[in-house]
Amino acid sequence: MQRSNIYILVFSAVMTVLIGGAMSLTSVLLKPAQDKQVELDTKKKILGAVMDISTFDKPEEILNLYKARVKSVVVDIEGEIIATDDKGNPLIAEKVNAQKNHKIDREERLYPIYMILNELDPNVVEAYVFPMFGLGLWDWISGYVALESDLNTVKGVAFDHKGETPGLGARITEEKVRNRYKENKKIFSDAGNLESITMVKGEGITGLSMHEVDGLSGATITAKGVNKMLKEYLGCYQSFILNTRGLNGIAIN
Repeated sequence: MQRSNIYILVFSAVMTVLIGGAMSLTSVLLKPAQDKQVELDTKKKILGAVMDISTFDKPEEILNLYKARVKSVVVDIEGEIIATDDKGNPLIAEKVNAQKNHKIDREERLYPIYMILNELDPNVVEAYVFPMFGLGLWDWISGYVALESDLNTVKGVAFDHKGETPGLGARITEEKVRNRYKENKKIFSDAGNLESITMVKGEGITGLSMHEVDGLSGATITAKGVNKMLKEYLGCYQSFILNTRGLNGIAIN
């Protein structure tokens, strides 16, 4: 009986080591492919917030378009561009982890910004895309909000989520819902105050202002999460927006 117990313990230990090693090796081997997929998905969302990319079938087409049309920077809460981290390494906007970054105090966060360049003149910025992160009903939600060159009018949005209810909160990813933000919605009031864009309670609401979009019936908590995310992060990007508008000679009101 004693030898049998020893055999079981040794066998279990060997199998644990072998299986653990195999899983670790698999994870290492798959990581480059997983990282590439995450990169592709991120770039699709950034471009998708601004233009229709549904006709692009191959990943190479997306990556080439992104390379040609997107310029990225990282700024701080004051809107100043940060070129390197504390160790002197170059900061790359696409490599800023939104979820980890969100856990940091807003004053210390890194804020990536993506500029969509004119197809014929790369010196002209057609739109600015601002990534953001928040909480929905069950788990995280994230978004990319694109503003026109006036840095006021919403050009488009792209939302994502983890664990929102299918047919309810998960609808934030649907084109029909995203298009509501493109109906001449603006983030600043006529007086120049930051208003953000609010998804109202209920659905099928009429008479909405330029700072409101129709809501999601049965998904009030998800809608509140989206509203909070937009208000918080647009506030964090406000200094960059105002600085850039001033440099470009764009009136605040």
